[in-house]
Amino acid sequence: MLGLGLWIEVKDGDPRAVGIYRRHYSAKNKNHGLPIDYCRYGFSGKGESMVLLAENCNALFCWRKVEGEGIQCTVFRNESDLLSSDLIKEADNLAFSRWPEKRHYTYVNAGKIKSSNPGYCFIKAGWHRCGLTQKGLVILEGLRDGSAGSP
Repeated sequence: MLGLGLWIEVKDGDPRAVGIYRRHYSAKNKNHGLPIDYCRYGFSGKGESMVLLAENCNALFCWRKVEGEGIQCTVFRNESDLLSSDLIKEADNLAFSRWPEKRHYTYVNAGKIKSSNPGYCFIKAGWHRCGLTQKGLVILEGLRDGSAGSP
């Protein structure tokens, strides 16, 4: 167990994590038309990553270190009864422990989620909106200065 005990770290491609990943809205886009089984080898992308799975396998968080950009949340899905903001705060702390003083960021496709306030759970965890991509994705950012769930 790591941190507060909400997450366990697993390998990229862990079948339990892949099961949750397949239900994430971005899974179809990342497969580039390939069969979904290809992600059994990993879904975090190139480079160093941290894949976190809730102990009861009903939440997934994946970080990927992107040189020159910071630490990207590539996937977050919560199917548990735990508050998403609590899960994000602990995931932040675990990533800051591995990669100190790095910017955390993610992209949210507002058209693919039910919330009228895209990224609200990240905002409740101390993140802030910092713009839109050219494709219209919401950019969210968390910094170690206390705005990303640090104690």
